[in-house]
Amino acid sequence: MSDSQHHTPLFPALYVVATPIGNLGDITMRALDILQRVDRVAAEDTRVSGQLLTHFNISKPMVSIREHNEREAADKVIAWIAAGDAVAYMSDAGTPAVSDPGARLVAAVRAAGMRVVPIPGVSAVTTALSAAGVESGTWLFHGFLPPKSGARKAQLQALAVLPSALVFYEAPHRIEETLADMAAVLDSERAVTLARELTKRFETIVTLPLRDAPAWLAADPNNVRGEFVVIIHPPAAEAAIVDAEAMRVLDVLLGELPPTLASKLASKITGRSKAELYKMSLALKPQDQENLDQEDA
Repeated sequence: MSDSQHHTPLFPALYVVATPIGNLGDITMRALDILQRVDRVAAEDTRVSGQLLTHFNISKPMVSIREHNEREAADKVIAWIAAGDAVAYMSDAGTPAVSDPGARLVAAVRAAGMRVVPIPGVSAVTTALSAAGVESGTWLFHGFLPPKSGARKAQLQALAVLPSALVFYEAPHRIEETLADMAAVLDSERAVTLARELTKRFETIVTLPLRDAPAWLAADPNNVRGEFVVIIHPPAAEAAIVDAEAMRVLDVLLGELPPTLASKLASKITGRSKAELYKMSLALKPQDQENLDQEDA
């Protein structure tokens, strides 16, 4: 790429730039070109993004836009773009606005009638899926589950009926609790792929039955280190059909009856466990989930 291209002005816009999740060699040529040519860089953490820019000998005025100040900072970005600036936005790693800050900023810029330009690159979701071997090709990205066990189990129960793979992010300090809840709520025969430290030196990707995942974590202290992508593979086709029908019946009954009675009748109609159906009802009734959160606090 010639020096003249580096100095060609960019169209005033917000450039949403994906960055490496570990291995700096994964940055794209287009991302480097955009970062060289923008007028300003907005970042989730200027210290983290500053290290990346320094590594590639790029120096730009920087401003921090984090989750807590995203709405207010968006006004500054909009003003800069209105004045003719090209502004890049970077989260700490991966693609912004995918379980990272950035979505509110993007929405605000678009609402102001200004252009948003995606600069694609690394995403932990697609990185993990590419090595997981999910044959069905259908998957749902959920991101992070609630930190409290009660709410987490309720969400898992609601997701259990879906016939697709389920993709989650999880932090190292919660991975053991989360996998234990997954094994308790979901079919323990379902395969799970655990991907940690993706693209880094100690990258680990394993696929095993969900029932064995807690033991795998406990087998080595290193197994719980690093950020995780957890992929629950699709259920058996027959199980997915049965779960979907049970959820449909329960949903109808919950429109007229309290969860305990609705679960009892749904059990008689579908042959599914009353206790399992009651867990499903908690996911379908927001007020009951709130009560569960209070009990779990």
